[in-house]
Amino acid sequence: MYRALADAIRDAEARGVTLSQVALEAEAKDQGRTVESIRDALRRALVVMREAIDRGMIGDLKSSSGLVGGDAAKLRTGPDGPLADTPFRDVLARAIAVQEVNAAMGVIVAAPTAGGAGVLPAVLTGIAKARGIDDERVIDALATAGLIGAVVAERASLSGAEGGCQAETGAAAGMAAGAAVEMLGGSPRQVGHATALAQQGTLGLVCDPLGGLVELPCVFRNATGAAIAMAAIEMAMAGIEFAIPADEVIDTMGEIGKNMDVRYRETAGGGLAATPTGRRLAKERLYEIKRAGA
Repeated sequence: MYRALADAIRDAEARGVTLSQVALEAEAKDQGRTVESIRDALRRALVVMREAIDRGMIGDLKSSSGLVGGDAAKLRTGPDGPLADTPFRDVLARAIAVQEVNAAMGVIVAAPTAGGAGVLPAVLTGIAKARGIDDERVIDALATAGLIGAVVAERASLSGAEGGCQAETGAAAGMAAGAAVEMLGGSPRQVGHATALAQQGTLGLVCDPLGGLVELPCVFRNATGAAIAMAAIEMAMAGIEFAIPADEVIDTMGEIGKNMDVRYRETAGGGLAATPTGRRLAKERLYEIKRAGA
């Protein structure tokens, strides 16, 4: 697999093919598998993604702590806001739905991690529904997302404990933005700019889960990450180019993660987890979880 997104873009442009094609071919070569077998695996992942969205949209799930649940349904059926009945609001609801399933110990696809798993399926399936895009193109987009995620993992990190939430939700936003741009017919170069535009918007994002639970603010950060991805998609498809290449943005994320105070790297020692309300809620909910399990 590629270590630099620029190399993959260069290869795709030289051959006149999509990034998903070079990604699938590289993955097949690395794993000694056929392209079709990899596409089958992505097809199964897409099924799980959609099942998680559908399950979360019902609105009857609650996490073991009781901190989250039912909010995706509120976005889906609640009172009209300024963005009611738009693909944007639908994408936000989908992102929260996946994370509510995750918090309730349901089945999701870690894309790239459990903590950031709502962004990619929300953006891709939401746009596909709005634009009538068939599943084969969504599967191609998942391959492109995998390429971007692999580059992030190689050059920086996908771990909140290592790099903060910028390495989870931030990476997911970059993956979703780049993948969706290809799905919408954008060029490999536009995919790169979309990735950079999304990830630059999440640089420095801390990982501060209340009580160490992947619930708050994680669930809602996925909606924010999806919103950032949508903004990046709109900009890239309009021809806007980000001055810093995607690989350098990813490198910067890795550098920031290494220098980030340990309190902001999934330890629940800082950020929102350390606010008076955050500490109180964590104490109350963790007590309830222990009592329920006694």
